[in-house]
Order: sequence, then C-alpha cells, then structure tokens
Amino acid sequence: MKKLFLILIPIFIFAAAPQIPTVNLSLTAPETPKQLVSVLNITILLTLLVLAPSIILVMTSFVRLLVVFGFLRQALGTPQSPPTTLLVSLALVLTFFIMEPYAKQAYNTGIKPYMEEKIGYDQAFNNAVKPFKKFMIKNTREKDLALFFRIRHLPNPKTIDDVPLTILVPAFMLSELKTAFEIGFLIFLPFLIIDMVVSSILMSLGMMMLPPVMISLPFKILVFVLVDGWNLIVMGLVQSFK
Repeated sequence: MKKLFLILIPIFIFAAAPQIPTVNLSLTAPETPKQLVSVLNITILLTLLVLAPSIILVMTSFVRLLVVFGFLRQALGTPQSPPTTLLVSLALVLTFFIMEPYAKQAYNTGIKPYMEEKIGYDQAFNNAVKPFKKFMIKNTREKDLALFFRIRHLPNPKTIDDVPLTILVPAFMLSELKTAFEIGFLIFLPFLIIDMVVSSILMSLGMMMLPPVMISLPFKILVFVLVDGWNLIVMGLVQSFK
C-alpha cells in the first residue's frame, strides 16, 4: 500500500494543479548588476562551448598527434584503415591524457577560485591560461616565436606573462606542424625500405606487372604488429612533449 501511495502522489499533484508550466524566453533589460553578471556568465559559457573544438586544436597536443597518425596511415599504405573518425578519437583521448595536469592546475588556480567568488574575471582568466601558456612555450621553438614577434615589430619578452596569446598560439601551431612532419619522416623510413626491397625482388623476378604495394602491404602490417607499433608510436608521442 505504501508503494502504491508513492506512485500515486504525482497523479494527485497533477490533478490538484492541472496548469502546465510555461517557459519565458523574452529578452528584458537587467534590472540589477547581479542579473547582468548572470547573463554575462551564460554568454561566456555558451561562447566557450562553441569555441571548445578550436581551443583544443590550437592550444593542446591534438595537432601533433593527429598529423602523425595521418602519416602513419599513409606509411602503412592503408588510406582507409584505421578510419579517420577512429584516429581523431584516439588523438582526443591522448590529448586529454597529456593535458590533464595542466587542466587541473588551470581549474584549481583560475576556475575554482572564480566560482567561489574569490577572484575576478581578469585574474581568473590569467590564472587559467597560464598553465597552457607554459605548455605551449615549452613546445614552441624560439625561431617560430621570434618570427611572429618580428612580424608585429614587438620587443623580445622577458617573462611568460609578456608573451601574448595572439603571438604564442600561431607560433605553437607552426612548431607543432614542423615537429609532426619530422616524426612522420622517421615513421616513413622503415616502411619505405620494405617497399624498396619488395620492388627490387619483383623486378629481379620479372614480375613488373604485379603492383609492389599488394605484396609489401602484408609485410608492413606484419612488421608493425611484431614490433608493437601502436605502443611505440603512442609512447614516443607522449614523451615528445616536454
């Protein structure tokens, strides 16, 4: 009987108040500063959600990981396997793994104190961005950073705080692309040797009409599996970040 009564409680409430709640979507001017702050918080949150994919691309390890995985797929000679969606997902998972310490530091020093109303917008933003700036500067070549400072005709920075994000982000992306291409070149070498050996053997046997890729592909996959290639690639990529 008690269970039946608990089940019937919502029915009794609905019968007593049959009015359907309405949602007010009208836009009105804020009457108090507190209301204005609430509206700004929602606007900033929605903006961050929209820009989140771009932030992941330009301020984390995602670029290097994805480019290297693309080179690996081309070196193996399997342009459709693994699928692009799977490689992007793997790059995202590894990005979260690599960036977790920096994200925790940004949360503890910037977001959490701001939510507790201990610091303001400006200080919260600077505290949250500083760990990511340290990560990007560690993995950015001085040559690439100096390039954008020369383009803007700015003096050399003395501290990390003197490096604006508008200069650090493109310099970081340029360095990541260069590093990813260097790693991709090293990945291509062993597979290129296998292709050359297979082509030489086929030519010596007079099988010029047989595509070498059909013969070398199983050998490349076999070698990659025997040396535990995914383990080596992931370990090398994770350790390549300073």
